[in-house]
Amino acid sequence: MGPMGGSENALPSQLMLSVREISELPECRNASKKMYNNLVRRVKLLSPLIEELQDLEGELCDEEVRGFKSLKTALDSAKELLRSTNEGSKLFQALQRDRVAGDFHQVTEQIEEALSQIPYDELDIPEEVKEQIKLVHTQFRRAKGRMESPDLLLDMDLAMVQKEKDPETAVLKRLAEKLHFRTMEDVKKESVAIHHMVVSCAQVHDDCFETMSFLLRKLKDFIVSENLSADTSEVEKSLTKHRSPVIPDDFRCPISLELMKDPVIVSTGQTYERSCIQKWLDAGHKTCPKTQQTLLHTALTPNYVLKSLISLWCETNGVELSKTKGNCGTRKAGGTGSDCDQATVNSLISKLANGNAEQQRAAAGELRLLAKRNADNRVCIAEAGAVPLLVELLSSSDSRTQEHAVTALLNLSINETNKRTIVNAGAIPDIVDVLKNGSTEARENAAATLFSLSVVDENKVAIGAAGAIPALIDLLCEGTPRGKKDAATAIFSLSIYQGNKVRAVRAGLVGPLMRLVKDAGAGMVDEALAILAILSSHHEGKTAIGQAEPIPVLMEMIKTGSPQNRENAAAVLWSVCTGNAQHLTMARELGGEEVLRDLSENGTDRAKRKAVSVLELLQRMDMEVKK
Repeated sequence: MGPMGGSENALPSQLMLSVREISELPECRNASKKMYNNLVRRVKLLSPLIEELQDLEGELCDEEVRGFKSLKTALDSAKELLRSTNEGSKLFQALQRDRVAGDFHQVTEQIEEALSQIPYDELDIPEEVKEQIKLVHTQFRRAKGRMESPDLLLDMDLAMVQKEKDPETAVLKRLAEKLHFRTMEDVKKESVAIHHMVVSCAQVHDDCFETMSFLLRKLKDFIVSENLSADTSEVEKSLTKHRSPVIPDDFRCPISLELMKDPVIVSTGQTYERSCIQKWLDAGHKTCPKTQQTLLHTALTPNYVLKSLISLWCETNGVELSKTKGNCGTRKAGGTGSDCDQATVNSLISKLANGNAEQQRAAAGELRLLAKRNADNRVCIAEAGAVPLLVELLSSSDSRTQEHAVTALLNLSINETNKRTIVNAGAIPDIVDVLKNGSTEARENAAATLFSLSVVDENKVAIGAAGAIPALIDLLCEGTPRGKKDAATAIFSLSIYQGNKVRAVRAGLVGPLMRLVKDAGAGMVDEALAILAILSSHHEGKTAIGQAEPIPVLMEMIKTGSPQNRENAAAVLWSVCTGNAQHLTMARELGGEEVLRDLSENGTDRAKRKAVSVLELLQRMDMEVKK
């Protein structure tokens, strides 16, 4: 043991600074949150050791200095990774989670190896601190031995948004929440992060950049439509008040040429400010002012879509809609400047409760449309007591009323609080009944509703127990392309719960899934493989898949499939081949070793691990044969 130089004397303080800087990093708000939080938590636990190290009166020996220097280097790597994770592109991290997980795994290994070099027992520190650091070391050792489990639901959502022309609102909502895109400010930050990454990182390929840009546009459109960007600063609002924004022509009434507050549609399809067209009609005119066509009737239909767009434009440009003035006189009673017309909602709910069959059907249809428009309406309708009445209408003998009711509940369920309200109203058994016996549209929307409700874990149990899975399998086999997608998404979500895996397997799900994997034209390969990968983790699922002659189609998928499909196919292959020499032999006969070696080098991180595991099974089988 020799005297420490200047850098060695500063080492404890440097270590303490590194731990403190990591501990004070801001909260992570992206798909890497779990890995980020776990690493920060474990590093914080090193504080007692570093504090004792600062208080040591003696000198550190060469071995101790080397160990702590290695730890300093590892903590610097951890700090850099954590900062880049928190400040980088959320979409890149979501799309490249395997790569990010590999970075976290590498840093964890680096810290664990550094801790292995430190001789705790020789340090003059309290026994309780030694014990605590040994426990922390054990945590790092265990973390080094396992990789982050894949987020299959996130993978499916990302795939659906990329594939579908008009992705379901619920899918976009889940993505926005998972990746913490809440406001337009979040979108702006992401855009800047992507720009910086593309400029500074040659590893970002054009196709990855295009995918990120596409996803960001979809999320931006969703945030705008949901009116989530309410975080404009007071300074920005003050500045916009002094501008004179140009009103889009489509937002002006053709009669008054003023910004419309209450746009309505006449029978020709033209839109006017309510007070202006009403004044025109009251004057005895029977034609459309703009087209001069004769009006078939004088009913005025609210244009909710345009009204929502005008409201959003006003908010963005600092225009106070309630204070804008038109040239057509005072608006008549019944108009509203609010996104949620409480009087209208109350009137519709009254018709649900007390109206005749025709009035109930019409009211349910109106509520269905209102609930689809925006987030405010969904809250307003549920708080007004519509949910129990809509649940009652699920049992209606009128198919159109039933369709309206289940679709209204689907739209309302986008709101998290409404999910609880719907379940508490006893809706699940009735939704399952619609799934079994309703019209085509009603069955599809019932499946989508069950998926939306199943996002809450405890609802997965209730939905499975209510008999939904056999009915979803029927829709998966018999439904329209959209119905099959809805059924597959619901089955995937429900099967995350262990008990539902058994229900799905015993209901005969494996056979239809294997047919869909083989039928590329059906457009369901991605979903079917993702579900098979989940089922294969249960012993009954593994057995059922093994009996369906899966090896040829799995090998073909590993050869020619997309990266995600190759990964899921490899996961299923590993499961069914474990303990089954016949399946292993068939995989080898179909060129499995060459294909799996390629996958172990060029697949996703999870695919690489599964490929290596199957190759190891083949090697063990050869060794047993030689014995």
